[in-house]
Amino acid sequence: MNKMWITILLLLAPHLPPAANTSVDKGDSTTLTQSKILNQEFAEATGRDQKHFEGGNGRETCSIPCDITAKLLRDEKHSFCGHLQQSLMTFGRSTRKLVRDVMEEQQRALDFLTSQVTELMTKVQALSSEVQRNNIEMYSVKPVQSHGRDCSDIKDNLISVVPKIPSGIYIVHPENTDSSFEVFCEMDYMGGGWTVMQKRMDGLTNFRRPWADYVDGFGHLPGEHWLGLRKVFHIVNQKETRFQLHIALVSHDETTSYASYDDFRLDNETLFYSIHLGRYAGSAGDAFRGYEQEQNQDTAPFSASDVDNDGCIPFCSINNQTVESCSMLHNQTGWWFNQCGLANLNGSPEDPEQNKGESTHILWNTWTQNGLPHSIKSVTMKIRRITTNN
Repeated sequence: MNKMWITILLLLAPHLPPAANTSVDKGDSTTLTQSKILNQEFAEATGRDQKHFEGGNGRETCSIPCDITAKLLRDEKHSFCGHLQQSLMTFGRSTRKLVRDVMEEQQRALDFLTSQVTELMTKVQALSSEVQRNNIEMYSVKPVQSHGRDCSDIKDNLISVVPKIPSGIYIVHPENTDSSFEVFCEMDYMGGGWTVMQKRMDGLTNFRRPWADYVDGFGHLPGEHWLGLRKVFHIVNQKETRFQLHIALVSHDETTSYASYDDFRLDNETLFYSIHLGRYAGSAGDAFRGYEQEQNQDTAPFSASDVDNDGCIPFCSINNQTVESCSMLHNQTGWWFNQCGLANLNGSPEDPEQNKGESTHILWNTWTQNGLPHSIKSVTMKIRRITTNN
């Protein structure tokens, strides 16, 4: 405000009266006359402006012309607005620079992390290639030594040197074959020596598989798995051998049962691995043969969702339902179907929610309770050599 009052004084200076006792010469008469005229005009203007400031008890005179005051206030406002606008522009520039700096810093950090991940992936790929190369070299130079022709043979070979043979994964090489492969041997069940060909226990392995998977095998040997038709064929078709098939069943209420066949073998792939069963023994019933001839699965070829050998030509009528494919009826699983039959230990449920959370839908419908088939939780199919003719 000091600046404003200085400006006011400068504007009013020409209108002030001359100082006292000051002599005026003839040269200054014209200036004096003009000063008097200006003073008179200023007084008249002041008188006009005083009308706007009349109070209740008297009159208040405006010592500064109102239009000058208004002009000064406008100038002050414009100056303030100018400073404010300049400050906002400066703040905006600073903010944009700060945001730009932060984004650039984040981009640099992202670029660094990306380079680190790329470098790590390169090292992992190099390590994987090295491991694979070492494995190839190891197996090409040192072939894996099998433990026996099958789990029965392994047990017979180790029983004299090992007090207790553990169950687990072993390598077998059946005679008259060119390859070895892994199997799970049960060595502590009913005397041991069992080669597991199928196991269901928790539903974590998907049994909805095509023909090729059932031929080659799938799953995790210590857990749920299907050993594979080709491997089972090589085991059970060794010369001068005969194998027993044993099926162990456990229901959801922990009831146990079994079905056993004293002679088990498979035909080769050209005959679709047809199954052949000997005499039945057990407590679960002979679901493989069923109650009627059309339910008999003995000698039936294996079927899958993409290879149909189930005998439904062109269709079967089951429970008043027209069925063209037993595999499709049983949720695309594979089995030795014959007009579907009463057994499918590879079955799986259509909808787990409709089966009260059960993760498997295993069928062995001759094992009943109160006239209804048991709800089966787990099953193991295993084979063991029972005779050797020398």
